[in-house]
Amino acid sequence: METSRSQNPSIPPHLALLVGVLAASTASPIIRLAQAGEVNSLAIAAWRLTLASLILAPITLTTRREELRGLSRRDWLLMLGSGVMLAVHFATWISSLAYTSVAASVVLVSTSPLFVGLGSFLILRERLSRPLVVGLVIATVGSIIIGMDDWGQGTHRLTGDLLALAGAISVAVYFLIGRRLRARLSLLAYVFPVYSTAAVTLMVVAALAGVRLGGYLALQWLWLLLLALGPQITGHSSLNWALRHLPATYVTLAVLGEPIGSSILAWIILGELPGPVTVLGGALVLAGIAVASKK
Repeated sequence: METSRSQNPSIPPHLALLVGVLAASTASPIIRLAQAGEVNSLAIAAWRLTLASLILAPITLTTRREELRGLSRRDWLLMLGSGVMLAVHFATWISSLAYTSVAASVVLVSTSPLFVGLGSFLILRERLSRPLVVGLVIATVGSIIIGMDDWGQGTHRLTGDLLALAGAISVAVYFLIGRRLRARLSLLAYVFPVYSTAAVTLMVVAALAGVRLGGYLALQWLWLLLLALGPQITGHSSLNWALRHLPATYVTLAVLGEPIGSSILAWIILGELPGPVTVLGGALVLAGIAVASKK
């Protein structure tokens, strides 16, 4: 069972946070390796969520069956909406990695906290703080710098940037929908229905689009399994668990390490070194998110 922040958790929250960030940082290089093996981006997204859901199914249905039965119709509708937005997030962001650099993609998709702030203002009528406004301006300037640099390297790079931003917006909606549910549901009771909804959505869309979903080589299946076990189950679950025991601002700031970790791994594994303009734009985006996260 999860405990509140006032109790002593069995696992050090900072350790869980570190594990979550490190696991999430491996996603982009693994996706690139799967794409290099000619696995379609939509198929990668679909299998990432499907394998994660299948792994979580026996654990969730054994330990959280009563909690799931107690959910209202409204709860299920909200989780279905959350799962669809998560599917859109992975479909757009993973596709972006086929067009633009790992550094640009992970930095731009990390702007989701800014869109959460805007959504809270526009939808929930929450007041925009001064740090959030300043952070939005700084991050927007950084995004424009990355976009202008990639425009000079071909429109396909800009397409990748726009797909990464679409991934940031969709995951922001996912966070906004799930914020209320996550406050009163256990981790498994929340993530399993959401992951499963996203998996079914992606599988249906991929099938309708005529994407090949099977017949892969063993190495290709390995990349897909690693995505499900590492970034999805270990990464996302650890971050959600840490959020229960640490301030949201602290967790948000720590997650800023993911683009850095992903870029370093892309350099080591893929030999992909980001250019100085992308580094400058990325630094501004991360600085903007850091400023916006301040109270």
